[in-house]
Amino acid sequence: MSTEVKVPQLPESVADATLVTWHKKPGDTVARDENLVDLETDKVVLEVPAPAAGVLLEIRAQDGATVVSGDVIAVLDTSAGAAASAAPVAPAAAAADDSDADDGSDPKTSPAVRRLVEEHGLDLAKIPGSGKDGRVTKADVTTYMESAPKAAPATAAPSAPAAPKPAAPSGTRREERVPMTRLRARIAERMVEAQSNAAMLTSFNEVDLSAVIDMRKRYQDAFVKEHGVKLGFMSFFVKAACETLKKYPVVNASVEGNDIVYHDYFDVSVAVSTPKGLLTPVLRDADQMSLAEIERTLGDLAARARDGKVGMDELTGGTFTITNGGVFGSLVSTPILNPPQSAILGMHAIKERAVVVDGQVVARPMMYIALTYDHRIVDGREAVLTLVGLKEALEDPARLLLGV
Repeated sequence: MSTEVKVPQLPESVADATLVTWHKKPGDTVARDENLVDLETDKVVLEVPAPAAGVLLEIRAQDGATVVSGDVIAVLDTSAGAAASAAPVAPAAAAADDSDADDGSDPKTSPAVRRLVEEHGLDLAKIPGSGKDGRVTKADVTTYMESAPKAAPATAAPSAPAAPKPAAPSGTRREERVPMTRLRARIAERMVEAQSNAAMLTSFNEVDLSAVIDMRKRYQDAFVKEHGVKLGFMSFFVKAACETLKKYPVVNASVEGNDIVYHDYFDVSVAVSTPKGLLTPVLRDADQMSLAEIERTLGDLAARARDGKVGMDELTGGTFTITNGGVFGSLVSTPILNPPQSAILGMHAIKERAVVVDGQVVARPMMYIALTYDHRIVDGREAVLTLVGLKEALEDPARLLLGV
């Protein structure tokens, strides 16, 4: 008996997907719900599980093919004979075929990690994992490749001096042309769209984070014990942004044609760097969330975004975006809008700087913050006051509890 493997229903507004990587080949046995292939859309990577246990008879769509919902991409043999063929092979046969059967893959690793391991011919079993339950992350693979010893070149036997030759470029001079992934192409399209359709302007301010840092030090242990998650900086920025946006609703608005759409809710998009590019999962009704709920929800969304398991509905519909270039060491930058939103907040690295406090020069942990806004609907006054409101809330975190 044969069973067709079809492309699952794609997320709303996604017309098609690109078949990225088959994890099985014809003749391989598969278990029910085992991931057969990865599909890449404009936003997420989807896994196609096996509908039943059996043997993969035929692959009808190869890597790189464009497919739509309902397309038949493979055929499984689920007959009793197929089930029998899935039984363990004789020891001699298993030993003879061991080099092909054990490729070191791990179904718990993300598609990005598996792809990187396959591209570089690595043995996944030899790579130490730093993720949950020893799971190997993309960073683990990169670190392993960087630390792997390089083979020393063979030394040629001495020979008679040769005639001088023209100087040649030192090192290897290679070029590789690689097509953009669907996600990278979509990111590029959105960035050009933002540049073309909005009148972007950026204002800056600086924040003394002494109070926030002191609060984190004083309550971190109790916070972790009570909520099972660390108290980070992002939750303070999300809460401060929500309270400030309530005072300046146009900064939380969006543009649709000639209309300004004001939102009476605060769905904050938080930029997350992933192996495939920048994604912006959304914290729904962030103003109603506690610091612990923000940290817990954001941690889950970020982890699933990096593993390509975040849903399309979790990436769309935000009203305001926060991006943190400081985690990579950025001191100051001008973030680009996330259309159709009217503003985005950029966080940066925290640096000890000399500032004047009550007439005295002291060292304080300072951060530059940047607000890029759509000058078509947001005036300079609202933008600057938004930055001032954020500064006041973060320099005196009690304001976040009192709502002042």
